[in-house]
Amino acid sequence: MSTETFFDESTEQSAVKATIVEKYFDAWAAIIIGAQKARPATSQKLAYIDLFAGPGRYKDGAVSTPLRVLQRAIEKPDYCQRLITIFNDKDDENARTLENAIQGLPGIDKLKNRPVVWNEEVGDRIAQQFQKVRTVPILAFVDPWGYKGLTLRLVNAFLKDWGCDCLFFFNYGRINAGLSNPFVKSHMDALFGEERASSLTARLQGQTPQAREATIVNELALALKQFGHRFVLPFCFKNASGKRTTHHLILVTKSFKGYEVMKEIMAK
Repeated sequence: MSTETFFDESTEQSAVKATIVEKYFDAWAAIIIGAQKARPATSQKLAYIDLFAGPGRYKDGAVSTPLRVLQRAIEKPDYCQRLITIFNDKDDENARTLENAIQGLPGIDKLKNRPVVWNEEVGDRIAQQFQKVRTVPILAFVDPWGYKGLTLRLVNAFLKDWGCDCLFFFNYGRINAGLSNPFVKSHMDALFGEERASSLTARLQGQTPQAREATIVNELALALKQFGHRFVLPFCFKNASGKRTTHHLILVTKSFKGYEVMKEIMAK
């Protein structure tokens, strides 16, 4: 499936992914707001950021993750008063369509902070923006088509402050192939770290598909954990036959509570 047709029709995989993100956002926001209310002298804001947001709706009319999160926020007065949202898509048409879809949401005016739509390539510049500032609690969602833009630096930039979690879609099929492709070495280095990526490529030689998957996901978790005390939880997506892994949806959090909440959501 090409990027041009990806948003034509919602797949079961897309629906499951959006449901998990929406439910985790709701649970995460409730936990953060509860902590903020207990400490009224601290910032009373929180943020949801989606860097590969798409147009908001599939061409068949199904609502995608950005609108599902906003709809959930609109339902709850506490969220309406506190939530800051940033949605990004490098495609001009997607960004325009998303902005129109957001403005057409019933109740969107209940949100105190108007959703912001960016139209940028995801790379080091965005990572630097978040590295340089102290943020409010953020739930960041990074869902690239392949792997370009998904880096350790970006994930770490989102996780550095209190209350911040990151969810990202890990394109296992593309990354599994990329680890043995010298032409995309820079992307693998950015995702795993240069030394770990080189070691991983060598270790994968001759491994069975099942062993390769376990090794790659474990090394990614270790790479994410090397920057501090973190919990990493993957959710596996299979192809239509159920025999081959295509993606993982991965939560990275500093909070054991967040880890517990997501385990329950994923189990359902």
